[in-house]
Amino acid sequence: MAYSTQQLIDILEKEMRASCQGQRVLLSAEERFNDPVLSLALGHDKIGRVYAYREFREQIHHYQQEHQVSGLIWRTCQFQGETVRFPELHNQLVAIDSDKQALQAAKADVVAFWRETTPGLKLWLMGKEQQILSPELVEMFIGEAEWAEVDAALTEVYLGLCWGKPEERHYQWALPESGCRRIVATRDRPTLLRV
Repeated sequence: MAYSTQQLIDILEKEMRASCQGQRVLLSAEERFNDPVLSLALGHDKIGRVYAYREFREQIHHYQQEHQVSGLIWRTCQFQGETVRFPELHNQLVAIDSDKQALQAAKADVVAFWRETTPGLKLWLMGKEQQILSPELVEMFIGEAEWAEVDAALTEVYLGLCWGKPEERHYQWALPESGCRRIVATRDRPTLLRV
């Protein structure tokens, strides 16, 4: 019987802790790391720890694909008295094919939550420069997205409109194949919170 998603997360957390404590070291890490300045600054021991964990995580990703173990966890978000529960890719796991389908299926609930909690708030596109948006433009972005994510702070709610590979959505190098537009709804200007 295959490990569950939660069991894989627990295994990764234990392995990360062991790597950070120096209990796991990849001896061949020096050969893989080609930056002499950073090698001196970090030291071979720390580089070996990072590579040891990285290789272990890659094995977990291979296991996920081989045994079709989901990389999704379930989150609950609350804002202005409303609540939504939706799947999200765990930051140390990868998505299997059925995961993307689950993310897409949850888009309607996330968008409904967004629409219920944002009337009367100003909408901003986050990026290098914050840009104010019209509700119509946000609706156009919603239509283009494959799936949606949401998060909230005390006075702001954040909508992620994503496409492509779930594990690559937040990386600039993955554009335009994968990405995630970040929209903030707030009373005035967005804070500098990074959610």
